[in-house]
Amino acid sequence: MKFGPVPVAKAEGAILAHGIRTGRVNFKKGRTLSAADIDTLREASVVRVVVARLGPDDVPEDIAARRIAEAASGPHATLSTATTGRTNIYAEERGLVLIDAARVNAINAIHESVTLATLAPYELVERRQMLATIKIIPFAAPAQAVAKAEVIARTVPLVAVAPFEPKTIGLISTTTPGMKAALFDKNKAVIAARADALGSSISFETRCNHDQDAIAAAIKAAVVRKPDLLLIFGASATTDRNDAVPAGLVAAGGTIEHFGMPVDPGNLLLLGRIDQTPAIGLPGCARSPKINGFDWVLQRLCANVPVAPADITAMGVGGLLKEIPTRPQPRDLAAPKPQQAPKVAAVVLAAGRSSRMGANKLLMKLHGTPMIARTVAVIAESAASPVVVVTGNDASAVQDALKGRQVSFADNPRFAEGMSTSLKAGLAAMPADADGVLICLGDMPAVTGAVIDKLIAAFNPTEGRAIVVPAFQGKRGNPVLFARAYVDEMMHLEGDTGARALLSAHADAVYEVEMDDAGILADADTPAAFAAIEAEFKP
Repeated sequence: MKFGPVPVAKAEGAILAHGIRTGRVNFKKGRTLSAADIDTLREASVVRVVVARLGPDDVPEDIAARRIAEAASGPHATLSTATTGRTNIYAEERGLVLIDAARVNAINAIHESVTLATLAPYELVERRQMLATIKIIPFAAPAQAVAKAEVIARTVPLVAVAPFEPKTIGLISTTTPGMKAALFDKNKAVIAARADALGSSISFETRCNHDQDAIAAAIKAAVVRKPDLLLIFGASATTDRNDAVPAGLVAAGGTIEHFGMPVDPGNLLLLGRIDQTPAIGLPGCARSPKINGFDWVLQRLCANVPVAPADITAMGVGGLLKEIPTRPQPRDLAAPKPQQAPKVAAVVLAAGRSSRMGANKLLMKLHGTPMIARTVAVIAESAASPVVVVTGNDASAVQDALKGRQVSFADNPRFAEGMSTSLKAGLAAMPADADGVLICLGDMPAVTGAVIDKLIAAFNPTEGRAIVVPAFQGKRGNPVLFARAYVDEMMHLEGDTGARALLSAHADAVYEVEMDDAGILADADTPAAFAAIEAEFKP
């Protein structure tokens, strides 16, 4: 890759390495300079620019990131569209993330342009949570480095999710003279809450004396009921392999696989098995709802991740969970919100009168399909959800054209007063948890789901990409994605003003995503334009 300053006249086709903001020019780094861009820069009296030019052995950043992400992604994980040299891997299910740390390190050691960051192995993750991100240090990576990373990542799944599956749990609680029933009930409630959080449940509880013979009899009776997991809550802590709980397990025909763990709290956990059923002797800290070593074992078992002695002994790094004076109450503090795939709602403006067309263009058939149905079908294929369609003019006919589609409708009786009224009706129907809103026109016949996904992938308000616009050869098109922070401002627009009015007011937050074709510019406002679109863009 060649990098450095060049005269503007020689910069066409190069990648802008340093952003330019002067006068009416606001070009961000990473922009591939077109002929129109060169003319704009000349008009702004820009003489030289710092650019990067890729060589034959360079893999462009987005392609490199996507290739490595595809190789690294395993079961129950999904990828974002590559943009700005980054592809993210997200969880498709709630469960434990499985990461091969050694191979992650190996990939990061290949070349400084290739970086892979992940969560810690076996971290509990929610659906849509980010598991890993592949970032190519701008603006390309050597082909050999990308190929080597793919080979390492593909050996076995590098980043995957083990989803939680419902388990039936048998609980044996032992008692000593003087113990109150209320204590047993409290202990059971705490364990039940843990199980419920993982989609499992306690199917039965047995209480017996805290001695070897009684525990053995209780274990034998419990195994007959075939629980997926067997938990034994001793009235007093297990302090030796010959103590009552482990001795009772062995007497019942079970085995002790490991006693103790390098996690605090949780040191006195017993890992055993009877027949094919895992049997866990609980440490005393399991009475507390705060996280301890037992949680780590229970999570793995509920996700069908085997737990062997070597897994227990490997838990020491990061296993200091105990509250200490220099780290007060860490388990009581709210954890930072995990990074998730952005939730982007789509608002489709379909209430207008199509005055220049002479008929409702949204109901006109494009290759046999009403244009509004074609537009909505494309949006539904993307990551945008939910889809809110704003109706007004010919509302019943528009709804009929979308019958069977997974959309909701927002009626705008004031549609004749201008676009702003439809925009407000759609925004009012946005879900409260949406991070952003994609403002779509009902007549976007040539926009594809891939275009929308590229916009969503580029959307990142914390990195300055709060308004994301598609562009083709220097011209901006539709749809446009806005962060939720701009909804209030859009709700105050009046007349026939749409959301695009915000672009000039918030130029610093606007990020253009270059697209491969002119579909984002297609406008079917007149019969001639409609005919041209039908001829150019095939189904």
